[in-house]
Amino acid sequence: MTGLARRTTSQIRVRYAETDAQGVAYHANFLVWFEVARGDYLRAIGFDYNRMEAEGAFVVVAEAHTKYLSPACYDEELTVTAWISELRTRSFRFEYEVSKGDRLVATGWTAHVVINRDRRPIQIPEPLRAAVENPQEPFRGDAVISPVA
Repeated sequence: MTGLARRTTSQIRVRYAETDAQGVAYHANFLVWFEVARGDYLRAIGFDYNRMEAEGAFVVVAEAHTKYLSPACYDEELTVTAWISELRTRSFRFEYEVSKGDRLVATGWTAHVVINRDRRPIQIPEPLRAAVENPQEPFRGDAVISPVA
């Protein structure tokens, strides 16, 4: 099974500071939760993002989309599922599902471009491509990697 078929799950607890006056999670926090899930995914496939940055390659968000389906409320524990759905020469795309139990709360995606220190697009570094296409075993995608806040 290639890395493109692999999914990770991250547990997030909605904190009071992430809610509006009605106790519902503010929409922009979903992008933060997507970022948590991306980091967990990279750790799960055995990729060292810090090393890639030290070597001069950076991943930036070029586009983001979220579809809100039901509210996420204060103190609810959510599961954010993440996977890479597309891997190109210089860019890739993450997909996300946010759920509370069987209830789907939101879906979304982010498109990413790899750049160098001069902020110019470059090819995806081979270590990242290899980790996505053939993640190290054992794959830790079903493990809770992020602590629940």
